[in-house]
Amino acid sequence: MMTAELWGIVWLSLKVGGVAVLGCLPVAFTLAWLLARGRFPGKLLLDGLVHLPLVVPPVVTGWLLLLAFAPVGPIGSWLQDWFGVSVLFRWTGAAIASAVMALPLMVRAMRLSIEAVDRRLEQAAATLGAGRWRVFASVTLPLSLPGVLAGAVLGFARALGEFGATITFVSSVPGETQTLPLAIYAALQMPDGEAQVLRLAGISVLLSLAALLASELIARRAGRGLHVL
Repeated sequence: MMTAELWGIVWLSLKVGGVAVLGCLPVAFTLAWLLARGRFPGKLLLDGLVHLPLVVPPVVTGWLLLLAFAPVGPIGSWLQDWFGVSVLFRWTGAAIASAVMALPLMVRAMRLSIEAVDRRLEQAAATLGAGRWRVFASVTLPLSLPGVLAGAVLGFARALGEFGATITFVSSVPGETQTLPLAIYAALQMPDGEAQVLRLAGISVLLSLAALLASELIARRAGRGLHVL
């Protein structure tokens, strides 16, 4: 049975995941575009930095975020001085941690989609008088959009399952930062928490599976569309 507490945890997880993906989307697309089309010194290093959260322990990522967003950190002190806000022990901090962990998966999916766009179509549009931005808006973006959407859904699924970086960065505060993975961990520490763990795990699996299936469907439709072209 879904209690008010469970609904609150699910809603918080969806909010954190949604905000993480929306906030990360323009950054992920820009990075994907640079890695797919750009030619500049340090491209290999940028590629490595983007994918670093995939290979380092999530606790390390959370610790680095904590150093950056702490009141004496470079970003945290700026937020405190200029806006009087802090993301520590707040759901916004959980969204930041989720965004950082989801970024590599989003960039990879979007990069592959951009690289799959036929450059001859862009060249044809340019020969017809379309400027660079019009070619991007009328050719490149529509053709790569399914991959962008698939990357966003995949990033959302990753954000739903984020644990290590989040608990290190913003801790597990019920009603504020305690998303589904953190709530499962907290329930595991309770002597009689097996039923709670079962419910939370079931919800987590269903939400993640739905997101992964949506990402796969979008990717398949994109493949069929590119095949037709």
